[in-house]
Formats: sequence, C-alpha cells, structure tokens
Amino acid sequence: MTLTIYHNPRCSKSRQTLALLRERGLEPDIIEYLRQVPSVTELRHIIKLLGLRPRDLLRTGEVVYRELGLDRPDLDDGQLLEAMNRHPRLIERPIVIYGQQARIGRPPETILEML
Repeated sequence: MTLTIYHNPRCSKSRQTLALLRERGLEPDIIEYLRQVPSVTELRHIIKLLGLRPRDLLRTGEVVYRELGLDRPDLDDGQLLEAMNRHPRLIERPIVIYGQQARIGRPPETILEML
C-alpha cells in the first residue's frame, strides 16, 4: 500500500509525524504541499478519506483565514476547497494517507491507528 504524507518541513508536528513513520521503518512519499499544492479534486479525495468536511481541515488561526472571511457560515464546500487550493497554508497538517485511510497527525501518534 502507498504511504503518503502531506508535509510542511517548518511545522514541528509535521516533522514529528514524519520521524514517527521513519522510526517504524516506513518511508512515505513526501508531498510538500506548500510547493506541490493539491488540486481541488485531490483535496476532495483527502477530505473523503479523512471523513471530514472541508471546514474541518481549515487552519483557522492563519491570517488569510480572517482576511478571506472564511468563518462565514454561508460559504459552501466548493468555496472552502478553492480557498485551500489558492492558499495552501490554510490546510491542516500533516496529513498521512495509507491505502484508503487518512489521518491528521495532531498529535502525531494519531497516525498509528491506521498503520
């Protein structure tokens, strides 16, 4: 099965999650999502695997979240996905995908449930 991490090397939780995988002898495909921005289609797939709604994957503490008014309840899933695609800093991290399962590595140990 394929193991993938959507990773931000500047994020301590993302680094810890990657280290946890490597400690177990696993070397994931690493997608630095700030450089390789997921498409809206990819984001839909990730969210489906996570069993979440797009709003649940937003980093609400980011400045751009406030600037874009993404807390407005009238925004639909498509609008939120477009915002995440245009501003990938909004995407919660890290995300680990293993086969047809996915987890957000917050805390990093959360990913162990699917390995």
